Amino acid sequence: MDAADDSTMHIVIFPWLAFGHLLPALELAERLAARGHRVSFISTPRNLARLPPVRPALARLVDLVALPLPRVDGLPDSAESTNDVPYDKFELHRMAFDGLATPFAAFLDAACAAEDGGRRKPDWVVVDFIHHWVAAAAQERNVPCAMFMPCAAGITASAGQPGDSHAEQRQEIGQSMSGAPAFEAQQAAEAFATEGASGPSLIARFVQTVTRSRFVAVRSCPELEPNAFPLLARLCGKPAVPLGLLPPQPVRARGVSRCTEDDATMRWLDAQPAKSVVYVALGTEAPLRVELLRELAHGLELAGARFLWALRPPVGADEGSIIPDGFADRNGERGLVTTRWVPQVSVLAHGVVGAFLTHCGWGSVVEGLQFGHPLIMLPIFGDQGPNARLMEARQVGVLVPRDEKDGSFDRAGVARAVRAVVAGEEGRVFAANARKLQAIVADRARHERCIDGFIQHLRSCRG
Repeated sequence: MDAADDSTMHIVIFPWLAFGHLLPALELAERLAARGHRVSFISTPRNLARLPPVRPALARLVDLVALPLPRVDGLPDSAESTNDVPYDKFELHRMAFDGLATPFAAFLDAACAAEDGGRRKPDWVVVDFIHHWVAAAAQERNVPCAMFMPCAAGITASAGQPGDSHAEQRQEIGQSMSGAPAFEAQQAAEAFATEGASGPSLIARFVQTVTRSRFVAVRSCPELEPNAFPLLARLCGKPAVPLGLLPPQPVRARGVSRCTEDDATMRWLDAQPAKSVVYVALGTEAPLRVELLRELAHGLELAGARFLWALRPPVGADEGSIIPDGFADRNGERGLVTTRWVPQVSVLAHGVVGAFLTHCGWGSVVEGLQFGHPLIMLPIFGDQGPNARLMEARQVGVLVPRDEKDGSFDRAGVARAVRAVVAGEEGRVFAANARKLQAIVADRARHERCIDGFIQHLRSCRG
């Protein structure tokens, strides 16, 4: 790349240390590189090693920059992503993350000084939503920032621009969670508006980051959320620019190999009838308590549908403490439970999968709808509840009934939700509506146009 070439840019991308952020950020990096832009993609060594490899044709334009995560007492060794961290250690993980401020500033100083060897200083930093010190470092060096939100525009808009006090933050979150069950609103207030050992609350970090950014870039598109982008722009006081949904390619199509570890799962799927399997996956973070996972197991059995369950036991538990006695014998070939890594996109792309029981992380919602699957929704924390209600309003599935106060559920409720989606007239309506959204989510040309618009926004806002 010619340092004097103004037709291309050098863009630094620094996603949050969670795979729900890292993976779509890498998709964005590849789309930018495919248009000739150079990307410095920053994370920690172990996180970078676990990402899918950049496509060979683009690798020369995507620099993977490893910043070692500082050690913090009480944080497990090698706990670099939130996937590695027990839920009660998230605060320590944020403390370690904040320790990257100095090495990031050193990287940015070196990058801003490098004009040799065909390189150029960064034109932009694409900064994740709680990276306030990343945005500050860029601002100090006169490098503009765009804030990256890998979630729905409507969910981002619900955060608004709260005041500085804890009381105001909690009140704002309570208002944004209108329609949420009490347990979810309380959980959100505690998670997002509370200061801890790592310092500022998540909402305070968000506000500081968006204040230092020139615009907000959102993993969504106006066709999916027609009213959310204008609302988000008004609330943030900044342009809200769609990135598109960044739908991932199936793992096998990208040439990623995990040797034979997924062969047994795929062979089992190959033996099932078309559109008969419910794929069950609740993410890799903040897993449900063992007693609730046992209720889920009983509910899947009661529902009578075929299922593939990608089970992640809570820390300290194993599959034997979750799966009821005799479960495998009673379900026979009808159900498969695996605690190994599962190639989720490849599974969802398989023709035998007919529905998706999901925690409703935005990435999982996108992946499910990419293949037109109706949803059975069991949100656990964060933006998952609002995502589920957004999908419920679009009539692409149902929420598992929950206790209003503590969020618990029972096997009968699980079974009813599964049957509602996979059987009968109601299930056909959900499937038809999911296919309508598939026309938006799987339209890669639409999302590429969003990337082109994002790049145009980068160019026009550089000055």
